[in-house]
Amino acid sequence: MKKLVVAVMVAVVAGIAGWFVWRPVQAAPDVTFASIDGRKISLQDLRGKVVLVKFWATDCVTCIKQMPETIADYNRYAPQGFQTVAVAMQYDPPNYVLNFTQSRKLPFTVALDTQGKAAQAFGDVRLTPTAFLIDKQGRIIKRYLGEYDPKEFHAQVEKALAAG
Repeated sequence: MKKLVVAVMVAVVAGIAGWFVWRPVQAAPDVTFASIDGRKISLQDLRGKVVLVKFWATDCVTCIKQMPETIADYNRYAPQGFQTVAVAMQYDPPNYVLNFTQSRKLPFTVALDTQGKAAQAFGDVRLTPTAFLIDKQGRIIKRYLGEYDPKEFHAQVEKALAAG
């Protein structure tokens, strides 16, 4: 009986481990962002690029701390087909977002999520910063919450950019 229990436990653990290794990559939701300059940008429009969708807020200390690195990453990888969409949370006043964007000279797309639909589409994002790295085929390849290792992030971006 003991051997049977151990065998079942091993099979369950192997099955769970296999799911994590071979699970299907999740498709990014088909959302359209409203940029602060009035443009509409859909994730469908960005197919063929590696995209970072980053949910942030002007009152988020970690978001503000990460912004120089987000700018540097965009400037470094944009010529290779990398795009960043910084999505301001629903509660963030649009004039604060506009002021922050202009004063920091953010070079990438900044979007307002005034109705919270983008955050909802990405799994009901509530914590900032939450970022999603999306491959050229529109699949989420990594989710980042809070602070993350820049070296690991760069490795993920470079791998995604090199992929066909």
